Amino acid sequence: MTPVSGSSDASAPLVIESSVVEGLPAEGALLLRMSGSLDAEGARSWSAQLRGHLEQADLAGLRPVLDLAHVQLGGAAVLRALSETTRARTGRPDLIVVRARPGVREAVHLARLDGVRLYATLDEALRELARAATRRADLPAWRSQMADPLRPSYEDLRKEVRALRARVRTAPVIGLAQGVLMVRYGLPDAGTAFRALREGSQRFNVPLRVLVSAVVVARPPDGAVWFPGRRPLPVPPLRILAREGRDPRSRRQMIDAVLHEALALGRASAGYVQCVDPAVNALVPESDHGCADTFLDHLVRGWDEGTADAVAYRRRRPVSVPDVAADTLLSEESRRVLLATGTRAVQSVPVLSGSGSCAGVLTLHWPDAGHRPTTDRSEALALLASDTAAWLSWYHRSVLLDALEHLHRVLTASAEA
Repeated sequence: MTPVSGSSDASAPLVIESSVVEGLPAEGALLLRMSGSLDAEGARSWSAQLRGHLEQADLAGLRPVLDLAHVQLGGAAVLRALSETTRARTGRPDLIVVRARPGVREAVHLARLDGVRLYATLDEALRELARAATRRADLPAWRSQMADPLRPSYEDLRKEVRALRARVRTAPVIGLAQGVLMVRYGLPDAGTAFRALREGSQRFNVPLRVLVSAVVVARPPDGAVWFPGRRPLPVPPLRILAREGRDPRSRRQMIDAVLHEALALGRASAGYVQCVDPAVNALVPESDHGCADTFLDHLVRGWDEGTADAVAYRRRRPVSVPDVAADTLLSEESRRVLLATGTRAVQSVPVLSGSGSCAGVLTLHWPDAGHRPTTDRSEALALLASDTAAWLSWYHRSVLLDALEHLHRVLTASAEA
């Protein structure tokens, strides 16, 4: 495991983790998993580290496979590094790249790099390697990528840009959490803290953004156990859990379920769910359906306080906008984006905890003006919001605290070793 020190993004330094994949006929594969961020400043250092791993693969007779699923940034930087690396490997087996993000895939497609092969998944790449080994032939030569299903669509690229904007908002909290862990446990660098956070996130299926926020706002541990005396909490009997197959420990599954229940209750064509990030005391989008890309781009920026959900969050009560074009509650920018994307009516329902604080907001969109929720539907949405608040409270006091306790236990043991 090798951290690349040249990257300027201290919140998520680039790391290369290598492992051998066995079971292929005639040869194995050296899997190089990347994680972190890569910018122009770090490209040269990354190239040198990558060449070292590739030389090890060549000496061992292993086919190199580069997994870029968790490289957050740097289409141009990755392209430059891959170009320099492949030029130095003339005559060697092609470098297999799997799970690259849309921006990186597009850059490689347009550059038509010799010595680089793109695959959607590791399994697909390994199957191709196995077939090539069986035929005792190398992989096929580079072909035109114009009809290649791996080439990202404009929708893929828009989604990546939106994800990058969201990461820009999250990066300061990640950096703060890394600093907290480094000081608290005497960690040698930010990369070690980031790997511990990522491992805890994956083990407990807690989004990294949620985990780092909890690290920042939770009271510091005082002893071997972070939360002494804590007992397992029973899952509350919620209506949103009535359908089989819903796992209350899966945040994504439950948030999606809440959204689809809200859409059904409100008979709405589009909507989204936002939850409050306690580290920044702001709403963060977690799930959406049917919303136009332009609106989602506006939402993820988080700059506009004149949206229905922002008003519901501040006032702690439902906000109904039956006619977007005429309502003065919304800001001019919010009204313009909604109208441009075909939304004429909006309703936002706050998710209130037992103490009255707002933990999130459910928002529904309709394409026709004049939509006013009936009393029955308003009550049903209020009950759904109450269920959502109860589940979030259970999740934060059980699943999230389990993840924090694990993080404390692992890092304490590491510091004492």
